[in-house]
Amino acid sequence: MIESGQPRLPRRYGRWRLVRLSPVFLTIVIAALAYATPPEMAFSRLLPAAPALAAAMWPVLPTILLGTVCLLLMIGLSLIFPDLGTWWTCAGIIAVTVAAAYGSHERLQRERTLIQVRLVADAAQQVVLGPMPRLFGNIEIESLYLAAAAEARIGGDFYEVVDTPYGVRLLIGDVRGKGLPAVGAAAAIVNAFREAAYDESDLIAIARRLDASCTRYNAAYPPEGTMERFATALVAEIPHTGKRIDILNCGHPPPMLLNRKNVRVLESADPSPLLSLAEFLGGHYSVDTFDFAPGDLLLLYTDGIAEARARDGEFFPLSAWMGRQPPTPPRELLTALHRDLLHYSRGSLDDDVAALAVRLREL
Repeated sequence: MIESGQPRLPRRYGRWRLVRLSPVFLTIVIAALAYATPPEMAFSRLLPAAPALAAAMWPVLPTILLGTVCLLLMIGLSLIFPDLGTWWTCAGIIAVTVAAAYGSHERLQRERTLIQVRLVADAAQQVVLGPMPRLFGNIEIESLYLAAAAEARIGGDFYEVVDTPYGVRLLIGDVRGKGLPAVGAAAAIVNAFREAAYDESDLIAIARRLDASCTRYNAAYPPEGTMERFATALVAEIPHTGKRIDILNCGHPPPMLLNRKNVRVLESADPSPLLSLAEFLGGHYSVDTFDFAPGDLLLLYTDGIAEARARDGEFFPLSAWMGRQPPTPPRELLTALHRDLLHYSRGSLDDDVAALAVRLREL
């Protein structure tokens, strides 16, 4: 899976170190102004601001130490300027430091809880979006996942790739909804696919098992409110010899095939029902077959990509973007997509994003 934001980590880390030192800078500035200006200006009364600021980013002990330094500075200034109102300011420094230490303690507790939640999210990600080999025979595959929320690690988007006796089989989809219920539904679908892809000889049987798994999950964990929980999904199969790709599309955005500079949208002639809605929409499934030649580049994606918006509300021009890409390995294609998608949306995605890029290598 392509990681996000790594090239900018050193610069961000340097800026963060400067921000963490800002309480020290503030203390020095206030002390210097208090010493260099007339006593009537009373800059020394601002010293309690330094430990208050430290509480937002420092542990408890350094916060208390900074408050102690401010207290000693105030006592030292009172020896030079006797009419500074020392005792009132010292009382303010002590009171703010105690409150700041308590605030720092509470913040650290919340951060520890958040770390635990993220560890659970990472474990869930390994279940739903486990690592995959990048090469299946002569078929190259790379994956991309981006969460819409900066603090999130995973959502309702999912994908999986397995190498079976029938060929390389791929799954990509999107569960309607957010939060743990959507993650649970995605996990149920992916786990069903991992079993069915090896057991079933055709894609229609796989789709029926995915629908049954999604329906059982919804029955066990009903969605809140009146809206049904469903999922779009696309199941594909590439024979080990290549030359073609079979696609069964259950209401999912159609993949795009790049052949040199020509982009083809692989629309389904007869779309299949969304997962968990086959009972209402009818249980008719159809498989479409398309040519897939060596050197062709296939992009499977969720609607978070096609529906990413710029500030003016325009959708990301995925088809035009795809047509501008040179023949490239899947990893480079998704790296460019990642970069251009964040640039287009100014780093603010409205929905989770998942994508698979597939290329048949020339022998």
